[in-house]
Amino acid sequence: MSKDERYDVVIVGGGPNGVTAAAYLAKSGLSVCVLEERPELLGGCENVEVVPGVRIDPHMTFMYAGAAPGFEQLELWKYGFRMAWHQMQPDGTPAALIWTSDGPVTPTLKDLDGSLRLQGAHPDNTYWKDLLRAVYWCPPHPSEVEITADNVPYMQVIKQNAPEMYTEELLEMSQFDLMDEYLETESYKVAQGIIAWYSGASPEWQGVGIPAYAGAANFSVATGLSISRGGAHTYGHAVVRCALAHGAVMRTSCPVDEIIIREGRAVGVRLRDDSAFAEKTIWANKAVLANVEIKHLFQDLIGPKHVDVGFMQRIRDISLKGSSIYVSHFLLSKPPLVRPKFKNPDQGDKRLFFGGCGPCDSRELYFEHIMDINGRKSFPSMPPEKVPWIMVPHEEDDSRVRRPDSYLLSPFYVIVPPPEYLVEGPESMHREKDKWDTYMRKALGTVVENLEDDLIGQWSNPPWESEHRNWGLLGGGWYTTRHCSDQWFETRPLPELSRYRVPSIDGLYLCHQSSGHPGGLFLMAIPYNLMHILIEDGLVEPGDWWYPSPWYIPQEGKISAVPR
Repeated sequence: MSKDERYDVVIVGGGPNGVTAAAYLAKSGLSVCVLEERPELLGGCENVEVVPGVRIDPHMTFMYAGAAPGFEQLELWKYGFRMAWHQMQPDGTPAALIWTSDGPVTPTLKDLDGSLRLQGAHPDNTYWKDLLRAVYWCPPHPSEVEITADNVPYMQVIKQNAPEMYTEELLEMSQFDLMDEYLETESYKVAQGIIAWYSGASPEWQGVGIPAYAGAANFSVATGLSISRGGAHTYGHAVVRCALAHGAVMRTSCPVDEIIIREGRAVGVRLRDDSAFAEKTIWANKAVLANVEIKHLFQDLIGPKHVDVGFMQRIRDISLKGSSIYVSHFLLSKPPLVRPKFKNPDQGDKRLFFGGCGPCDSRELYFEHIMDINGRKSFPSMPPEKVPWIMVPHEEDDSRVRRPDSYLLSPFYVIVPPPEYLVEGPESMHREKDKWDTYMRKALGTVVENLEDDLIGQWSNPPWESEHRNWGLLGGGWYTTRHCSDQWFETRPLPELSRYRVPSIDGLYLCHQSSGHPGGLFLMAIPYNLMHILIEDGLVEPGDWWYPSPWYIPQEGKISAVPR
């Protein structure tokens, strides 16, 4: 291979954002090279066979992309994308339940009606796709635009579609504020809050009430309130095929040692000496895209000589207090059964456990857990039977299991502090993994009667392990930096970086969930949003298949991303 190998765009990092950006750019006619450190692409979308015949998702399992324009723009159905939906059971058993210490809880009609209205999914007034796209699939406004209730995208959608709900106070509300106004049952509110917390913005954070509720809705509302499972991994395969079909080059086992900057411009990358690719320098004619967690990017790949000292300190200070997740997987020899006191009276003698969220006794219990995460920054201090958890819905005919008489409960989530913030040290939970595996079994075992007796195997990854398994999972979590009001939309993660450009370095763009809006699991959001900025800078001219966000505001003096 020529020593001056060149591409229009070099993308550092082959996670879902980097590969999706490659698909967009390659379809637009640019030459693109993706460089991934690990032997496999797609990072958090990976699927692992832990023992023969049993596959688990170590990181992402839900598909938070039902509203994404990329399904249409990239035509992913052509490249094998298929979704596996978890529907209600044939006998009407719900896909998952809300659990309290005393048993399952059924939402009231007011709960369901209010929740559907907040999601824009009510049968009388359905606009969920516009609402979700306005929250996530829309680039932040230019810095010269003052953010008001009149130009926040989701506020415009609500005002247009549900004027009876519209009030400027929505911009200041938390999810709990919204739920107290529209919902009825405390346990249902707590469950929705826990789901939002695991999906991005916490329910108690002021000013992100709508994004928090949208995060909780994003994996289900697009399917008529079924739940996607396995979709993230399937998406990964499809988007890689799409990028390759349009000519993108993918190189694995190619860690980048340095982003080359000359005269204030990113012009290429230098690979690490142990890279599997023989030539160590790859040049970029137009741009370098960094699908790399933001602290590693600025501290290691760019370095202090190219960035102001004060700015570098602000990078170090970016908050990771979105928390992290201890992920567990349990393989049983018999179907999981709920304890007798948790039997749903509406289901007769049936006791099969289908997953859910619990214990949702009260928000006081939730706030006690929050104290461990953001206050004490320590191990869970609550007894395991009280700690909030989410169990992804179980199916008897789970397609991930190819072993006779085996039943997989996977994944099981409990939020813990980011390892960097643990007062006991970042590796402390990893060192005591056996102890915390036992804690997780006890937590789920408060509902599942035969978890211990019929357990074949248990696998887990504490946040420190997740972070070192996959560099992109800054803080050991998939949404990495916070989704609070001071790290959201035009301020994420810092105001001058919010539109994916690095102001002090021309030709360097950000494409990672820790460095751009919206962050988290919202697949195809950052690459779609970034496309607007690359068009503004004259780097790409997509074809007729492209359409921008209807709430996009062009930057003054730039090329508009709206087709002529």
